[in-house]
Amino acid sequence: MSNPRFLFTTAALLCLFAGVADAQDQAAAGDVAQANNPLANFTAFNLHNYYIGELTDPDKDANQFWARFAKPFSIGPTNWLMRASLPVNTFPVAPDFDHQTGLGDLNVFAAYLIDTGNPALSVGIGPQITAPTASKDALGSEQWSAGLVHTLFNASSPKIQYGYLLSWQASFTGADDRNDVNLGAFQPFVFYQLGGGTYLRSTAVMAYDFEHSSYSVPIGLGIGQVVPREKVVFNVFIEPQVSVADDGAGWPKWQVFVGLNTQFK
Repeated sequence: MSNPRFLFTTAALLCLFAGVADAQDQAAAGDVAQANNPLANFTAFNLHNYYIGELTDPDKDANQFWARFAKPFSIGPTNWLMRASLPVNTFPVAPDFDHQTGLGDLNVFAAYLIDTGNPALSVGIGPQITAPTASKDALGSEQWSAGLVHTLFNASSPKIQYGYLLSWQASFTGADDRNDVNLGAFQPFVFYQLGGGTYLRSTAVMAYDFEHSSYSVPIGLGIGQVVPREKVVFNVFIEPQVSVADDGAGWPKWQVFVGLNTQFK
């Protein structure tokens, strides 16, 4: 599979890093610290792309593009955050392992935002559901799955922000000829501010497939740039990731994660 879209995206992001450096001298510290908070009290729309240079099996490349929308809402006195994620998958498909591209499965979670008494500490927990919306059978699970999500983000320090996203889901109905889903994922993340809105980041997602006793443990190190504006905060980044331990088919051996996050104030 050729990669012109990935190369163009990477080049555009690097140009943006260079072009906005001066503007970040006036960046608000609060905007910068909260720009990577998955529970921030803002409506957000994010575009993320994982270019997977090599899979464990088959020895092929792949790509996964995600569109994500998040919005806070209230139910009575309680505060929540809803996030919906829809992928466009490009995967090698058996038996010839030619690449197929199409929509993947839609995931939605609603996190109840716990009042910690500390505005810099965000904690959420709630249900998630995944719907079999794939446009081609091979690009999705063909299963309905449900589970839980728990996340934490600590922005107490203007220099280092950290936290995690922990999730689990299992299938409860779907196609009889497809494998059941029973998947856990843990995404620790840390962001180190360099000044002027520029930061270092590490956000790789570890996963364990309980159905097949397989797993993936990657690590990542990347760089990002926060660009605050009056009513929106832009956040662009690039983060190469490499597997340090894995077992089973279909896991990334290495990948490059690039993205654009927008928070609307």
